Amino acid sequence: MTSLETIVSLAKRRGFIFPGSDIYGGLAGTWDYGPLGVALKNNIKNLWWQKFVTDREDMYGVDTALLMNARVWEASGHVAGFSDPLVECKKCKKRFRADHVDGAKCPECGGVLGESRQFNMMFKTHVGAMEDSAAVSYLRPETAQGIFVNFKNIVDVFHPKLPFGIAQVGKAFRNEITPRDFIFRMREFEQMEVEYFVRENDWQRAFEEWRMVMLAWCESIGLDMTSVSELEIAADDRAHYSKRTIDFEFEYPFGKKELYGLAYRTDYDLTKHMEYSSKDLEYFDEETKERLKPHVIEPSLGVERTILALLVSAYREDEIGGDKREYLAFKPSVAPIKAAVFPLVKNKPDLVAKAREVYTGLKKEFGSVMFDDNGNIGKRYRRQDEIGTPWCVTVDYQTLEDGTVTVRDRDTAKQERIVISEVAALFREKLI
Repeated sequence: MTSLETIVSLAKRRGFIFPGSDIYGGLAGTWDYGPLGVALKNNIKNLWWQKFVTDREDMYGVDTALLMNARVWEASGHVAGFSDPLVECKKCKKRFRADHVDGAKCPECGGVLGESRQFNMMFKTHVGAMEDSAAVSYLRPETAQGIFVNFKNIVDVFHPKLPFGIAQVGKAFRNEITPRDFIFRMREFEQMEVEYFVRENDWQRAFEEWRMVMLAWCESIGLDMTSVSELEIAADDRAHYSKRTIDFEFEYPFGKKELYGLAYRTDYDLTKHMEYSSKDLEYFDEETKERLKPHVIEPSLGVERTILALLVSAYREDEIGGDKREYLAFKPSVAPIKAAVFPLVKNKPDLVAKAREVYTGLKKEFGSVMFDDNGNIGKRYRRQDEIGTPWCVTVDYQTLEDGTVTVRDRDTAKQERIVISEVAALFREKLI
């Protein structure tokens, strides 16, 4: 399997992901996205929104605040119970999650570890000018609660029929004791979540439906499905709100770890928010005249873990003409750059002008198209391969004669001559 070091090196070298606050020595658990990383991330979020929201008739999108009334987190159980076991080395003073350490010795210096204690992972802050208990707030540790506190707003305004879902893509923050494994475990990350509201007696059918949707999603974006597996979480290991949870795991370079989660949250959240807010969050069925508290199925997907799994899935090595080649075999729909356009050489104004004309036409339709005239043609091919560009279009002297260009396929490295007017149609057909 590809090493994590290889993926991290490529991601920085080619402008996907940089260490956060890099010129100041970094900040653990934070990463910055470069131009290609932003494009890849946006493609993932847009494809998710299309599949999980736009293409459905039973889904409503929201974008809720990062800061919420502290009572929200008391109601959800995060203030009292959102914690991890912490141990500290008595010698070097470094801290670790107790469940990530084997034995009683420090993994860094070999010193003796102290007693385990609970560490709340929420970032605490204050709202307004006073730093007293009344001004306490938290950066949200999950996006789900923003959905639950807007349940009544959606019902009152849109009058949806059960079952229906509320979806959100947004940032969440967790003060991880030991962030690690590149972008797998971070202190700032993005979630793509749905809270799907159903009648209690319909939860099993809905759970299975969403399980299949999530598997189809994994395949549609190009994850290596031989590395994807399902883990049924035992009752003792499930979150306090869950009656059933499945983890979709992925075989990362550092082992098989959670990629996504699917949980049956029962009516826990609406019940708690009714109790703490004193607001009626029951659902009234206008046809049957029935009042009920819906139960919830939650498909939860992390953006960063998706990106890492995609980088691992797409990474390839082969040889062309005796030279080693590294490339990312992204599906065209996911690739940050869909096509690159080259003039054969950059010191011939007529070639450059024609290449610019081809580039402008493709960019107008496909958006993420790159113009590249830096270095010889072989180096340009390798550079585009390494960032996962599916096709390279070269404008040469024959182009000026007959209006054809060469289109090179990333995966096979084969080239074919195509009339300029047919290039867009070719990409459109393959852009899935």
